[in-house]
Amino acid sequence: MPASRNESARATQPYIPGIGEKIAVELSKRIMVLDGAMGTMIQRHRLEEKDFRGEEFQDHPKNLKGNNDLLCLTQPSIISQIHKDYLNAGADLIETNTFNGTRIAQSDYGTAHLTYRINKTAAGLAKKACQEVEEATGVARYVVGAIGPTNRTLSISPSVTNPEYRNVTFDELVEAYEEQTRGLIDGGADILMVETIFDTANAKAALFAIDQLFASKYQPVPVFVSGTIVDKSGRTLSGQTTEAFMISVTHARPMCLGLNCALGAVEMRPFIAAVAKATEAFVICYPNAGLPNAMGGYDETPETMASHIKSFAEDGFLNIVGGCCGSTPAHIKAIVQAVANIKPRVPPTNLYEDTLLLSGLEPMKINSLTNFVNIGERCNVTGSKKFKDLIMAGKYEDALTVAKQQVEMGAQIIDINMDEGMLNGAAAMTKFLNLIASEPDISRVPLCIDSSNFNVIVAGLKCAQGKCVVNSISLKEGEHDFIAKATLIRRFGAAVVVMSFDETGQATSTENKVAVCTRSYRILIDRVGFNPNDILFDPNILTIATGIEEHNNYAVNFIEALKIIKRTLPGARVSGGLSNLSFSFRQMSEIREAMHSVFLYHAIKAGLDMSIVNAGNLPVYSQISESLLVLCEDVIFNRHSEATEKLLEFAQSVQKGVKKTTVADEWRSSSVEERLEHSLIKGIDKHINEDTEEAVQDTKKFPRALNVIEGPLMKGMSVVGDLFGSGKMFLPQVIKSARVMKKAVAVLIPYMEKEKQALLPEGERHSLSESYLGTVLLATVKGDVHDIGKNIVGVVLGCNNYRVIDLGVMTPCEKIISTALVEKADIIGLSGLITPSLDEMVYVAKQMEKLKFSTPLLIGGATTSKKHTAVKIAPHYSHPVIHVLDASKSAVVVSRLLDKNSFKDFIEDIKEEYNEERENYYDTLKEKAYFSLEESRRKSLMLSWSSYTPVRPNTLGVTEFLNYDLERIIPYIDWKPFFDVWQLRGKYPNRGYPKIFNDQEVGAEAKKLYEEAQAMLKKIAKEGLLVARGVVGLFPARSRGDDIVVLSEDSGSSTGVLYGLRQQAVKDSGAPEPCLCLSDFIAPESCGTTDYIGMFAVSAGFGTKELCDKLEMENDMYNVIMVKALADRLAEAFAEELHERVRRELWGYSKNEALDAKDLHRLQYQGIRPACGYPSQPDHTEKLTLWKLMDVENRTGMTLTEGLAMYPAASVSGLYIAHPSSTYFAVGKLQQDQIADYAQRKNMSVEEVEKWLSSCLAYDSE
Repeated sequence: MPASRNESARATQPYIPGIGEKIAVELSKRIMVLDGAMGTMIQRHRLEEKDFRGEEFQDHPKNLKGNNDLLCLTQPSIISQIHKDYLNAGADLIETNTFNGTRIAQSDYGTAHLTYRINKTAAGLAKKACQEVEEATGVARYVVGAIGPTNRTLSISPSVTNPEYRNVTFDELVEAYEEQTRGLIDGGADILMVETIFDTANAKAALFAIDQLFASKYQPVPVFVSGTIVDKSGRTLSGQTTEAFMISVTHARPMCLGLNCALGAVEMRPFIAAVAKATEAFVICYPNAGLPNAMGGYDETPETMASHIKSFAEDGFLNIVGGCCGSTPAHIKAIVQAVANIKPRVPPTNLYEDTLLLSGLEPMKINSLTNFVNIGERCNVTGSKKFKDLIMAGKYEDALTVAKQQVEMGAQIIDINMDEGMLNGAAAMTKFLNLIASEPDISRVPLCIDSSNFNVIVAGLKCAQGKCVVNSISLKEGEHDFIAKATLIRRFGAAVVVMSFDETGQATSTENKVAVCTRSYRILIDRVGFNPNDILFDPNILTIATGIEEHNNYAVNFIEALKIIKRTLPGARVSGGLSNLSFSFRQMSEIREAMHSVFLYHAIKAGLDMSIVNAGNLPVYSQISESLLVLCEDVIFNRHSEATEKLLEFAQSVQKGVKKTTVADEWRSSSVEERLEHSLIKGIDKHINEDTEEAVQDTKKFPRALNVIEGPLMKGMSVVGDLFGSGKMFLPQVIKSARVMKKAVAVLIPYMEKEKQALLPEGERHSLSESYLGTVLLATVKGDVHDIGKNIVGVVLGCNNYRVIDLGVMTPCEKIISTALVEKADIIGLSGLITPSLDEMVYVAKQMEKLKFSTPLLIGGATTSKKHTAVKIAPHYSHPVIHVLDASKSAVVVSRLLDKNSFKDFIEDIKEEYNEERENYYDTLKEKAYFSLEESRRKSLMLSWSSYTPVRPNTLGVTEFLNYDLERIIPYIDWKPFFDVWQLRGKYPNRGYPKIFNDQEVGAEAKKLYEEAQAMLKKIAKEGLLVARGVVGLFPARSRGDDIVVLSEDSGSSTGVLYGLRQQAVKDSGAPEPCLCLSDFIAPESCGTTDYIGMFAVSAGFGTKELCDKLEMENDMYNVIMVKALADRLAEAFAEELHERVRRELWGYSKNEALDAKDLHRLQYQGIRPACGYPSQPDHTEKLTLWKLMDVENRTGMTLTEGLAMYPAASVSGLYIAHPSSTYFAVGKLQQDQIADYAQRKNMSVEEVEKWLSSCLAYDSE
């Protein structure tokens, strides 16, 4: 439908007549104030389900608690009073209670059919409140129709494994937003505000719907737009920077543009300052009342929030200010007073007068100061055979690499074209753009949606959250068609390329090109309301040197037309598709690339702004051979009649060949220091002996052999650590580098020994250990049998010439301390995997302090962290305590600790860092809120046991599985944790297996490691090197409060009790979440129904010690680590496979289950398999009950250590719960009342329970 002149006027004038003008005048005089949070005030009423239902919805089939918008119908007096409270506090504008007022959001409650009514009623309630207060005060008040983001995203897939998938379409959003908008305006909203925008694509759908309504049915009202920056990165949830977001929505010409939610005022300051500088609209800002505390509440006082807001106003950032989450009428009152006498921000004019603004995830500005813009051409099925073949084969993810390469090679915009006869262009465009959205390296740049089929262009526009370019439209179908398409493009917020076609065909002469472009320009500006900066013309770069005389001047005509367009059509830019120029030489890449380079050189000088080019295939103009350069310029400028013939002769003389690149070992010509560093970083041992020998002979540079280690070798290892830490190097490579280091050290040891012997009195002997750089004592602490990570550290340190004393696993404190004294350890390193190990580490630190040690203490292992080290361990030892993140950093940390020159500064930095960690921790701790145990039990999960019949297991009692077939287990291996052990982590979207193999940085290394693991697995399975054993117990059971009573099959009497812990953390009062305990999923004694509980213990670790001992004797530490890592994976896979058999056979409650390994790893099965000592039941002592009930030790040989770690280490145990509603959860922090109650039930002392649950205590037990 063509735009009317009224629509054109609306698109270009600054403010809507009537209310818009009144508000604009008021905003020029003072800072206006918006109200605060509706949800915060509703929560204060502590409404229950019956309150949300009211009289009308008593029989509604779904729970309604949490549907705040529905309260406009069921509790209108509460909503009205909240509005009045804010108005009486001084708010000039109040938002309707419609944040979730779309049918998409309301469908979760089964109330989608009420959407229009909710919005109309909400606006009416707000309008009435405004009128009453306005009559009482004489001050005009305005209703802002709140339009929230919905609970779905257009730019982000809800499925990690399917990045192209979207759970909502653009059209569905437009329909939903249009319905909401109609209700708001019909109810009396003065303003519409699209707010809390975390996905700009959603917001663009809302703005599209609003503009569509204004164009057809409704008189326009002012529109406000407010985005949400989710963290200090300055980006929205969908990845856009603040400025990119602004550019993406500015086409809607919002009266106000700003930010709200997610951040407090302090955190929002730099971002709202950026908004104030970058928009001609008024600025609106309504932050949260500070950052949320640990329980999701807000603690910033009205006075504090108002003081921050006041500084915003004083710095000229604001026109409208208010409050978001956590704010109340008291906050608004304080803000009103704070900004009352401060002048409002004066919006700048002509801010981007001569600038084309585009955006992907990041902004792009094209103006007179911008260099030539490359539009990447390779994602075009008509221009790239490789891309076409990939798309036609359905290999879309592989096709993404083409786009990524274009960006890497300099393309600032990516052209996407899916015009192929055998391809569904619209579907292909949608799929590819959705995939691009999951690739930040690509989606950071703007897109050019390119098609000759306008339906394909529209499909692409519906996927783009940024401001893109449409390529292209023209007048060839007449003005009516041209205006309709241009209007739609403007409504989507895109810039547009206009080809120089009209009803008579393609313009070829300079005059015709200029005439068609001028006519198009005037229509776009005068009748459609386009910003002239959003217009790009392509005057058609046509093919030259065809042998047809009238074609010879085409390049000249383009360049001349370009000059006139840039001079006579202000704001417009000129682009061009370059490939057509050289089509005559389509088989001669050298000629074509030279022609393109020469043409661009001259066209850019004439004013060409951008062009679709293959950015990586353009030779530099000055580097083209002189003979070819002259020939190209002759044809481009049509200098003489033989120009084409001369170029053709040259082309025929050029032989087709393949460009070759030779990579020489240039590094071998570097200095010996640089060669040593290079060898370490690259893991090259070919020349390490000779280079080390050369270095040690240079006594001028290296007076002592030790200087070679302290200099180039340690410098190289430091680079290795940095590369590994930044994800640019991987663990197998680190070990490889360490082995190169070891070879270099082996060359140096005889020299160091000789130097030391020369310093000793004749005949006196000394220990070989003196040639080491230092002695490091490593131990896995008492109660823990995990040592994979510790072994890796030992390898790295050993290869760096440190004497490593490894005390192994389950090492008591006394042995650690005595060995450290005897061996004169320079550093002690403690390792642990299970949570009780953390307490043992604290105990070791306390004992070291008591015995007045001064040896630095290093902490590492999977459960350790810098925070735990700083808060729980370091305060108990007055000397250095340092958390080492990974093996690659160990050598660097040890080196700094043993270097007298760097020690002091290093320790000071650590102290400062850890002090900050402690302060942050305790600040956070103060903010936590908890229910009492009694309250938590009242909020337990209430299941309908009368309608549930538990499935009786097919096999009750204990079933043994001895010498279990490993071949049966292997397909169930989850490989992601295996790669984590080796610290190989792909970047999104290549994080998991097998996607990690596609990762540019770690993929090749991961693939190699995987293949080596497969070979080892085959060897283990074939030769029976590891043995898997396990037991499963299935018993009758009933719950008794928080506990599960296990019953005898015969007598029904109790045979044991599984004690449970219940969540106590206070959750958001608006969310109907229960406080969970495992017993909630077992039928209670009171219902009279017999339920069932399962339990298991499995191990794939039998034989691990013997195999590793043999490998250690062969000095094959790499495969020691490999075997232990694989044993762990086999144990977990055993647990997974056995659980499947339980569900389908032994218990049989999911007989028809048909899930593959990926589905199992995603927990898509019915029931749960929680483990003792993990989030759902963090008490390791519960393992004792499992061991007793299933007689685990006698049946399998699996034992529990003093610290209740399972042995062999590669073991897994836990429970089976079958109820369909059962779910995994984390108990979280626990209060003293529950600890005391739990201790009493278990017949343990409170102190003992606190010891085992120390990491779960919400209080300080000391």
